[in-house]
Amino acid sequence: MKPSILHLMTAAKNASPFDVNMAFDAGFDKVMPYTNLALADVAGLAQDAIFSRSPSGVKREALFIGGRDIDLAIAMMDAAKNTMFEPFACSIFADPSGAFTTAAAIVAKMEFHLEKQFKQGLAGKTLCILGGNGPVGGCAAIIAAQQGMQVQLLTHKAVAELSEKVGRWNSQYQVAMQVVDGTTEQARQQVLEQAELMVCAASAGVRLISQAQLQSAKNLKGLADVNAVPPTAVEGLGSDQDGQIFTAKAFAVGALAIGQLKYQTQLQLLQRMLMADKPVYLEFGAAYRLARDILSKPLPT
Repeated sequence: MKPSILHLMTAAKNASPFDVNMAFDAGFDKVMPYTNLALADVAGLAQDAIFSRSPSGVKREALFIGGRDIDLAIAMMDAAKNTMFEPFACSIFADPSGAFTTAAAIVAKMEFHLEKQFKQGLAGKTLCILGGNGPVGGCAAIIAAQQGMQVQLLTHKAVAELSEKVGRWNSQYQVAMQVVDGTTEQARQQVLEQAELMVCAASAGVRLISQAQLQSAKNLKGLADVNAVPPTAVEGLGSDQDGQIFTAKAFAVGALAIGQLKYQTQLQLLQRMLMADKPVYLEFGAAYRLARDILSKPLPT
């Protein structure tokens, strides 16, 4: 049997060691990184990969799209997919900076605990995301909006830049997310007072919300913080919290709880490519569906 190969493609200077480790842990025999790629490079590399093997050999390889830009990752995935045709086609998984699987884990955790604590679903709930300029926050916003949530992306700077990006996402994914100017204390406070769910996905080590500010968040049912680097984005929120009541009646989900689900999701999606008899194409939608499925299964006793 031919060795299984994962071709890891990224626009970044270096391939992520996290993704390389995950690929080997998932069972791939070989991992080959291609770095500093432009979108125009992807089609040629994809064709070289699929045309160098017989149809049975192509089933033993897959492409992984990394980087940091979620839009570029989707474009690279489409470019690679468009070069393929049966029987010369292989599976593709896009997960730039782990943003797709992390965002999927965030929304799935929020959904799980909202149902557990309040017997309610995501649809119609107001979600505030701090850090929507980044890949994790932006992707979480898109997934949440696709579930029918009223998504507000709060930004402390670059309002025009985020507004342009969100406008493109709204058109591309047929959603209606809003950008909220958080450059003033009054504006941030108003958003906190309206939010039913909140996600902090800004840069690591930056405190975003104090306990005093949370006291005015009367409608808050749950919040998540993806930052495990001190200080946490939310004052007092432990990285190992996973649905415990944190303030008033709101549950909290910390970075370790999110990270564990993210790890399981990425690992199983990599294994899905390795075991697939026909090509599968995996992005944040597939990651969210799998994360929900993982949470729905009882823990082993």
